[in-house]
Amino acid sequence: MQEDLNLEESLGFAEIYNGGFFNRKVKLLDSTLREGEQAPGIHFTKRQRLQIGWMLDYFGIDAIEISPIVSESHLASCKELVKAGLQATIVAHGRALPEDIDMALRCDASFYAMYHSVSDLHLKYKLKVSREEALRRTLTAVDYAKSHGLKIRVTMEDASRADPVYLRDFAKALYEANVDRISVPDTVGAMRPSGMYRLVRSVKEVAPVPIDVHCHNDMGLSLANALAGYEAGADQVHVTIGGIGERTGITDLAQFVLALYVLYGVKLDVRYEMLSDLYRLLEEYAGYRIPDNQPIMGANAYKHKAGTHIAAILNNPAAYELINPEFVGRKRKVVFGELIGKNGALLLLRMLGVDGDDSTAKELAKGIKNLQFGDLFEIELNDDLKRKIEALGESQ
Repeated sequence: MQEDLNLEESLGFAEIYNGGFFNRKVKLLDSTLREGEQAPGIHFTKRQRLQIGWMLDYFGIDAIEISPIVSESHLASCKELVKAGLQATIVAHGRALPEDIDMALRCDASFYAMYHSVSDLHLKYKLKVSREEALRRTLTAVDYAKSHGLKIRVTMEDASRADPVYLRDFAKALYEANVDRISVPDTVGAMRPSGMYRLVRSVKEVAPVPIDVHCHNDMGLSLANALAGYEAGADQVHVTIGGIGERTGITDLAQFVLALYVLYGVKLDVRYEMLSDLYRLLEEYAGYRIPDNQPIMGANAYKHKAGTHIAAILNNPAAYELINPEFVGRKRKVVFGELIGKNGALLLLRMLGVDGDDSTAKELAKGIKNLQFGDLFEIELNDDLKRKIEALGESQ
């Protein structure tokens, strides 16, 4: 894998101002095949689910989540993924009910993730049960799953809006029931990062088991809250390709792993250069277009347009790039149009093999600006082209 050529020059400042780096790695659970399919307009075939599972596994994902209770197609996909012999753990997802657990057993799954609401809002208006009944149901389901040899994760749904005392009592009861993991979700994106940190710490104090965080993006804070959960001690974070999921989705895979790398100095055991392939697969299979301005994987993430920016990246791309685009399977591009300056015009002349000095470049820039056509075209600025441009400049 190609090492990132830009990151080294940025990390020192990130370490100073962000308060130092973390040495603790974190596990990744990808929920593209569960949470992702809950996004409006997203649907995968059985073949597509298997292909996505293979690629996520090769990328280095630790766990892949799928819900066999949704349909016969999902049940079949869960069975196929379990039988595929992947390194990633296949996590069958369902309710805290024996009949859902039986579906996971039909798939030969070894890990079952059950969920039950814990907020009074959900208990009253969604499930119409008391706090006591909610806990009783969950513990009964845990006992049933454990008796069938399953490892268990319990998601305390809507934890971020639950009564803190009840939440801690619920988590403590789960710990005493020997669950393998507890998931702390921000189900409707209601947390600030500082709140998410305290929420995870509160659960860990009474339930010293591995903690997952699952952060929704309703307020645009899923990445920040996932990182806060990581700082608080969570050892597994839920992500999806493209951040797709119910409503506005959850934490984006590429953004999370690169934020860990750039902001925390944590390099996970994943194939970063595969990210571009994973996101293209999502676009191909689901007809979902990654927004142009999305960090890391958006079409504009490595495009440079302003003249001063173009001049700087010709000398050193780190001037305006935290990550070398090739590190994540992308390409650097420059955009020529109405914002062109002298340096951009000089670059354009050299790309065309035309002799030109600063005066000629200024005239060209003025002419393009006067057209007032906005962006005219863009071109990939790869190392080979850059070398040719530099050679032309030296020969003039």
